[in-house]
Amino acid sequence: MTTSTRKERLEMRVAPEIKQLAERASAAAGYTSLTDFVTHLILENAPKILKLHTTIELSNQQFDCFMAACMGEPAAPSPRILRAAKRLDKAHS
Repeated sequence: MTTSTRKERLEMRVAPEIKQLAERASAAAGYTSLTDFVTHLILENAPKILKLHTTIELSNQQFDCFMAACMGEPAAPSPRILRAAKRLDKAHS
């Protein structure tokens, strides 16, 4: 566990069997407290979860296609978009 001073409290309610399971796992893994065990789980798993949800990985070919699309000429707006823009202009004038 980290050596930082604890300043925040995390409260949660769980079913008794979940608490017992966590206590057994904590003891089996050698943690001195359930707090240390839960803290370890958060520190170990939260960065992985955040990376999974904030990172996009592309192959070289996918990246090249993306860059080509970004660098190419912008597409002309479709007639449908142009009509919607005209309606919006009329509504605000």
